Amino acid sequence: MGDAMFKFLFGKKAEDAVVVETQRESFERLINELNDALDVLDQKPTVTVDPETGHIGLILPEHLPDEALSLPAPAPQADEVSESEDVKPTDEEAVREDKAA
Repeated sequence: MGDAMFKFLFGKKAEDAVVVETQRESFERLINELNDALDVLDQKPTVTVDPETGHIGLILPEHLPDEALSLPAPAPQADEVSESEDVKPTDEEAVREDKAA
């Protein structure tokens, strides 16, 4: 029984030949993947190429769509919150006040 288990786990090796990607195929694949990623963005980033080094850079928006979903809601600004008498009590506060009266 033990021999059958080891033969099952380790007996057959992958016979598939490893396909080596040429540099041209590698660059074409990378560019296609980058273009596919850029296609789904509403706000497109700025793409720059450094002619001296050949490096490609991206200037991305402050938040990408998937990051915006995971961020907490922004806190209200201090000047937006008003502590005036015009603020109406919530329903629970109004019920408590009615019961107390």
